Amino acid sequence: MNGLKLIPGWLRARLGWHTLGLVASLVIIGIAVFVLYEMLRHIRPGEVLEAISGTELWRIGVAALFVAGAYFTLTFYDWFALRTIGKPQVPYRVAALASFTSYSIGHNIGFSAFTGGTVRYRIYSAHGLGAVDVAKLCFITGLTFWLGNIAILGLGITIEPWAASAVDHLPPWVNRLIGLALLGGLAAYVVWVGLKPRRIGVGKGHWTVTLPGWKLTLLQIVIGIIDLSFCAAAMYVLMPQQPYIDPIALGVVFISATLLGFASHAPGGLGVFDAAMLVALPQFETEPLLGALLLLRLLYYVTPFAIALILMGSRELMMSRRRIAATRGLSVDPLAALPVIEPDDSSSKPERRRAAG
Repeated sequence: MNGLKLIPGWLRARLGWHTLGLVASLVIIGIAVFVLYEMLRHIRPGEVLEAISGTELWRIGVAALFVAGAYFTLTFYDWFALRTIGKPQVPYRVAALASFTSYSIGHNIGFSAFTGGTVRYRIYSAHGLGAVDVAKLCFITGLTFWLGNIAILGLGITIEPWAASAVDHLPPWVNRLIGLALLGGLAAYVVWVGLKPRRIGVGKGHWTVTLPGWKLTLLQIVIGIIDLSFCAAAMYVLMPQQPYIDPIALGVVFISATLLGFASHAPGGLGVFDAAMLVALPQFETEPLLGALLLLRLLYYVTPFAIALILMGSRELMMSRRRIAATRGLSVDPLAALPVIEPDDSSSKPERRRAAG
C-alpha cells in the first residue's frame, strides 16, 4: 500500500480507467465468444464456402470499390488533423501513407489507438513531427471518427429505431429518443465550438489542442459520414439477396456492431462484430450471412493489411539504404559510385623535355 502512495494521483486514476477499460473489453469478448459458439456450433462449413463461391464477381468488385473509397476518405482524417494542429507543410501523399498504413495495421493488430499511433509516429517523425504532435493528430482523427459515428448513428436510429432494437433489445421508442439525443448533443457541440475558440489539454501551449470551429467541425462530420457510408455500402452489396433489408436498417446494425468491435479492442473486432451482426439479423440464414462477413473481412481487413505491410517494408528498406549511402558519403545514384579515371600527366613529362631540348 505504501508503494501506491509513491504513484502520482493522476497516474493512479489513469491506471484505474485503463483497468476498467481492459475489464470491459474482456467482458465484451467473452460474451461474443459464447454467442458465436452457440450460433456456429451447428454450422455447415460446406454451405459457407458455397455461399462465398456463389457470390457474383461484380458484387465483390463493387464492394472492393466501396472499401477503396472508405480508405481514401480515411486519408482526409490525417490531412484535416495536420492542418488543425498547425502542420500544413506535410504533403498529402505523406498523410495518405500514414493514414492508410496506420488504420490497416491498427485494425488488424488491435488496440488501434496505440498501434496506429506508433505507425503514424514512424512516418511523421521523418517530417518534423514530435510525439506530442502525433498525439494531437491522433486525437483529432479520433474526434472525426466519433463525430461521424454520432451523426450517422443518430440519424439511422431516429429513422429506423427497430434496427437498433435488434442490437440493444430496447423498445423502438427508447432508441428513437436515443437517436434524437445523439443528434441534439452533436448540434450542441457544434454550437459550443462555434461560440469561441475551445482548447483542451494539459497546461497551456504545447500540450493543448485547439478544437476546430463550427465550420470545420461540420466538415469533420461530413468526412466521418462518408467513410462510414462507404463501409456500410460494401456490407450491403455483399449481403444475401433474400430476404430484403432496408439499407438504413442495415447501416444501423452495421455501425452498432462496428462500435462494439471497436470497444472490445480485439483485432478487427474479431468475434464481437460478427456475433453482433449474426444476432441482429436473425432473418438471414447463418451460412450465407457468415459468408458475406468473411468476404467483407477479406476486402476490408486482410487485403489492406497485406498492402500496408508491403508499403511499410518498402519504405523502411528505402530509408535504410539512404542512411547507409549517407553514412558512406555515397550518392543514391548508382552512376555516382563509379570511379573517376584521371589522366596521368607523368607519362608526358619526358616528351615535353625532349621537345624543349
